[in-house]
Amino acid sequence: MGKPTGFKEFERENLTYAPVAERIVHFKEFSKLPEDLSTQGARCMDCGIPFCHNGCPINNIIPDWNDLVYKGKWKEALAVLHSTNNFPEFTGRICPAPCEEACTVNLIGDAVTIKNIELSIIEKGFKEGWVKPQIAEKKTGKKVGIVGSGPSGLACAQQLARVGHDVVVFEKQNRIGGLMRYGIPNFKFEKEVIDRRMAQMEAEGVEFRVNQHIGVTTPAKALLDEFDAVVLTGGAEAPRDLPIEGRELNGIHFAMELLTKNTKRVLGDDIPESDFVSAKGKHVVVIGGGDTGSDCIGTSNRHGAASVTQIEIMPAPPEKPNKLVTWPNWPMKMRTSTSQDEGCERDFAVTTKRFVGENGKVTAIDCVRVDWKPGENGQWAMTEIPGSEFTLKADVVFLAMGFLHPVHEGMIEELAVAKDGRGNVLANTDDYKTSLDKVFSAGDMRRGQSLVVWAIREGRQAAYAVDTYLMGSSGLPH
Repeated sequence: MGKPTGFKEFERENLTYAPVAERIVHFKEFSKLPEDLSTQGARCMDCGIPFCHNGCPINNIIPDWNDLVYKGKWKEALAVLHSTNNFPEFTGRICPAPCEEACTVNLIGDAVTIKNIELSIIEKGFKEGWVKPQIAEKKTGKKVGIVGSGPSGLACAQQLARVGHDVVVFEKQNRIGGLMRYGIPNFKFEKEVIDRRMAQMEAEGVEFRVNQHIGVTTPAKALLDEFDAVVLTGGAEAPRDLPIEGRELNGIHFAMELLTKNTKRVLGDDIPESDFVSAKGKHVVVIGGGDTGSDCIGTSNRHGAASVTQIEIMPAPPEKPNKLVTWPNWPMKMRTSTSQDEGCERDFAVTTKRFVGENGKVTAIDCVRVDWKPGENGQWAMTEIPGSEFTLKADVVFLAMGFLHPVHEGMIEELAVAKDGRGNVLANTDDYKTSLDKVFSAGDMRRGQSLVVWAIREGRQAAYAVDTYLMGSSGLPH
């Protein structure tokens, strides 16, 4: 695959970024792909066992399309890419690329730029007009309702429409895309990318219904009468809270309050100042060290925050992993996002003791440093370090500590589907069936908070399961 000696002849080329001073004044994407991706495709070695396949949750056939790019066969590369991934323009932007950590070249040097090659293939495909609707030759007469328009719901919808089912996607927000649209800032993922794929899906027969909050504004049980099968792909949106002293103070927000309203305003919605969360001129503290926390940092910097501090309860990971121990699995290592690069103080092994305020508004948070050690049962345990208390000035605090499970109030309670021990909708990965007849579930609503690439995988597999349920068998890949 690629050129046998390519990984020795060519250096890895990464994305290039606009200077910080230029990019923090707008919410547009600011990355640029390398000019010549063929040499990057050449770096894909003939490694015998391509561990990148299993590193990728949707099992992309990576060596094949790398080789095709190296040979200049871009249209063929697009066909191979689409055979496993409905939305490479999504994953090429926001997937953390576990495939690259599993890359064999990564053992001895820098991994192949799989994610960049993937993005370049699909963008060339759209530019050249190769991405066309795949309209079913005949209709089955079966109707499927899909609740939730994130990557799992969209992947499921597209697959089912392409085999002739009438598919309706329900979304509670005013635009399609779920948290992929409103939870990820435009500077990482411009939403025209979703809109152009929606146009293809509408041509394929998918119907989108927005402002339809199933279980709240629309009875969930009504879907059981209207559709032959229903797929729950509403995501995991119940945020992890921090119920400590002072939590009731104004100025403490869940991350999605910031990100959703900001993106709506960027997209042209009228969000009144009284309802908008702004970081302009404020000392910002972000609690949580993951991607959502980084998105809060990048958004706050674009608002013109006076300062941004991010604290994480876990200890700082190593700068470089021991690849002989971690490969081909996803390693714990220090990662710095583009948002963190734009201006942010990061602190690790810190827990928040209380929120401090004046006149009902947060002004600071009291913190203490913690130590992590394995206990008697082998599990890591946290202890506070005596005398390590300190205070951070905070005009606004964003809680970005992840999500617990789907929101239970509304649809899940009305349908009374069984839940697993973590509060997710109970369904296995063999048939994706819930405890309720003809109701299926996939994506974060079933598996818990995860990656866009896992959501696409589950949406595709759920489509196979639904098609089999409706027709007795299915020709869809799964």
